[in-house]
Amino acid sequence: MTGADVTRAVAEMADVLGPHTDGDWSVPAGDLEWSCWTTAAHVAHDLMAYAGQITGRAESAYLPYDLVVSPTAAPAEVLRVVRACADLLATAVDTASPEVRAWHWGPCDPGGFAAMGAAETVLHTYDITRGLRVPWTPPEDLSVAVLRRLFPDAPHGSAPQVLLWSTGRGELPGRPRRTSWTWRAAVD
Repeated sequence: MTGADVTRAVAEMADVLGPHTDGDWSVPAGDLEWSCWTTAAHVAHDLMAYAGQITGRAESAYLPYDLVVSPTAAPAEVLRVVRACADLLATAVDTASPEVRAWHWGPCDPGGFAAMGAAETVLHTYDITRGLRVPWTPPEDLSVAVLRRLFPDAPHGSAPQVLLWSTGRGELPGRPRRTSWTWRAAVD
């Protein structure tokens, strides 16, 4: 995956959530304990952290810094922060050599960080839409790409539904709902 996938995921997030920034973002985001606002800020945090890992060439842990979104930021401003952090991640991914490795529970390549960034964005967009009662599911093409990169052993089926099932957010016929999961971002 590339920076274009991260950019596409965040554009999707902005398209679906932008019209609802006047809603109550203090409600829980789907089944999460976090509010919709906190969940969006978390997406920004993860995108920024992934960009830092790649550019800092972190070898054994996350770099010791944190993104803090002002608690007074309105939902529309939080989405702008998400976009800025996505642009940083997309740039970091696209300018890094494919041989670069940085730590995410093992050595991860730039494509793995792009996949995680796209996954965090579409999955938490789904959580937020559930909290705001906006019908939406992750796009087919991004779901296929994320599954291929992070969940190579995922079962066959509708990619958005399989992605939601793979991350404990949905049901698949004949399979128990997941209560824990791990994606495989690290490469050998």
